[in-house]
Amino acid sequence: MMAVPDPTTIDDLPTPALVIEQSVFEANLEAMDAVRPGTKLRPHVKAFKSTAMAARLAADGHTAFCCATPREVEGLVLAGLGRDVLLANESLDVARLGTLAGDGDLEANITIAIDSDATLDAAITGGVRSVLIDVEVGLPRCGCDPADAGRLADRARAVGLDVRGVMGYEGHLMMVEDRVERIERVESSMALLLAAAADVGGDIVSGGGTGTFDTNTWCTEIQAGSYTLLDTDYAKLDLPFEIALNVLGTVVSVSSKGWMIADTGLKSMGMDHGNPTWEGGDLFFLSDEHATLLPPEISDWSVGDRVRLQPAHIDPTIAKHEHLWLIDGDNIVDRWAIDLRYW
Repeated sequence: MMAVPDPTTIDDLPTPALVIEQSVFEANLEAMDAVRPGTKLRPHVKAFKSTAMAARLAADGHTAFCCATPREVEGLVLAGLGRDVLLANESLDVARLGTLAGDGDLEANITIAIDSDATLDAAITGGVRSVLIDVEVGLPRCGCDPADAGRLADRARAVGLDVRGVMGYEGHLMMVEDRVERIERVESSMALLLAAAADVGGDIVSGGGTGTFDTNTWCTEIQAGSYTLLDTDYAKLDLPFEIALNVLGTVVSVSSKGWMIADTGLKSMGMDHGNPTWEGGDLFFLSDEHATLLPPEISDWSVGDRVRLQPAHIDPTIAKHEHLWLIDGDNIVDRWAIDLRYW
């Protein structure tokens, strides 16, 4: 079988493909490091799902990571990035993590979030020895009542678990556009978390995200991940980050009626935050495999041309692909596997 040469430019890539402009990505990392250096940031790998990118962040001193799924925890540990990994979602499927943590050949310091007796029991029987008490701080999702946090912590310590502190995610405040209002509402939300922290003890108060990375000054660490690549939703805010990720597509049809079709449809990007943006003109709609685009001058476009769409939500977009392609303009710099997909 004839070997296929490695792609050197974006014209060599099969589409749809995810491309990251390296200079923008590096600028995003610098902007975060200026505010949240080292372990003041616990990067959330759910945003990019790549151990290669996690290793890049670890090289900057961000050696503690946050995960959304047991699979992400496993991948980080097996990649040698398991020095301090937090599963920040409740799960009853944690015995696999206890096995990892008990493997003396691996550096696997794993902490999981718990918010009930049932999730605490899962940690105990699963062999996970470190927990954070997850507290509900206004987002209608996981988290115990702040008044119950101390009881859960006492029960966990009574059976020998290390209770490292608390976490609480103010996700309902990530997209508050007015900065003053965002600060005020985050402070009220974090007051609930700090009250629980006083009952629980421990060194960690974990929370936040890209939208509140600099306005949440109450947490000891911030769980941000989207800042690395950004998306059009977060780009609405007053954040020092820019969009680094694009979905690269190929024009496969051009109509004399003024529209053209690219091969970047619904199956190539997350749509829960709305349509992507195309800087070359208007995006009419997306179907399964196709994007219908309306350029100002259809005569400027031909079948085979490349387009770049900016997704509204990077997390589910990335989960649909196998690789991230780091680029400098049209030139390919590196390829990073998206190796933390699935559960």
